[in-house]
Amino acid sequence: MNSVFVYCELEGNKVADVSLELLTKGRKLANQLGVELECLCIGHGLDGVEKQVMPYGVDKVHVFDAEGLFPYTSLPHTSAVVNLFKEEQPQICLLGATVIGRDLGPRVSSALHSGLTADCTQLEIGSFDMKVKDTEGNFIDKHYEDQLYQIRPAFGGSIIATIVNPEHRPQMATVRDGVMKKEIVDENYKGEVIKHDVAKYVPTTDYVVKVLDRHVEKAKHNLKGANIVIAGGYGVGSKEGFDQLFDLAKEIHAEVGASRAAVDAGWIDHDRQIGQTGVTVRPKVYIACGISGAIQHIAGMKDSGIIISINSDPNAPINQIADYIINGTVEEVVPKLIKYYKKNSK
Repeated sequence: MNSVFVYCELEGNKVADVSLELLTKGRKLANQLGVELECLCIGHGLDGVEKQVMPYGVDKVHVFDAEGLFPYTSLPHTSAVVNLFKEEQPQICLLGATVIGRDLGPRVSSALHSGLTADCTQLEIGSFDMKVKDTEGNFIDKHYEDQLYQIRPAFGGSIIATIVNPEHRPQMATVRDGVMKKEIVDENYKGEVIKHDVAKYVPTTDYVVKVLDRHVEKAKHNLKGANIVIAGGYGVGSKEGFDQLFDLAKEIHAEVGASRAAVDAGWIDHDRQIGQTGVTVRPKVYIACGISGAIQHIAGMKDSGIIISINSDPNAPINQIADYIINGTVEEVVPKLIKYYKKNSK
């Protein structure tokens, strides 16, 4: 009762990184609330899956293991989660803002008549006051403790919205891959494994959709795991300008990313977009080339170790969080960086 739950995404029997990141955050929220952290693992061939999640401080692992539960299809997973939640009555449920999470989250939220906030950048616990009507129709002040603050940019990033759901449970939120930091609590952490009878929770009619074949493409880059990221914005000026960034990246063993403006201009693929609607990165060095620094972009790179800004505008917002600022155009600065790196790395 009143636990913090995390839905763990699985590829085969491997737990996705975004789920491990949410377990880390879930553990912190559970500690603040004084409750247990629980997770769901739904799939097939899940023997030993608890070994992947318990080091992150999980108190209970709910396992649903049946042949029809992998690959993911909407109906069986929704039934398993909804029917378990009706029994367990959790107060918080966290999911990855992935293809699966964006499908499953709204279905569960709708079935349980609870709220769901998508693409959160922060999750905190706090109190909340609002006016409610009493039985006589008069407005009175009501105080709520231990609410989940679901924080995300809104109205195109012009404001940061803090969303609460005081009257309905569970409070549900999705979070993008990389937004939260993954941290092991204790390698030897011991929790309870609960293996559920799938037939009790999932009716046979839910297996009406069957996946006949799957094709999984390998990632074209390792933007999330790179130690150095070079990101280009609208100030790069063209697709040819990004060729220079790739040349620099080759020299310093970096990955190339981009702002939404550059992606929308068609200069680089969408899978390299960094920010609220793209990838979140935490490299040791982040080189921002011709990026103004919109709040959506900063949300995806603000935790970088060292931030270097290359910008012709000395008042660009990105410069406010940069550790080093190079005033100049990308066309002027990047070729010099390549030249001097080649010269001094021999």
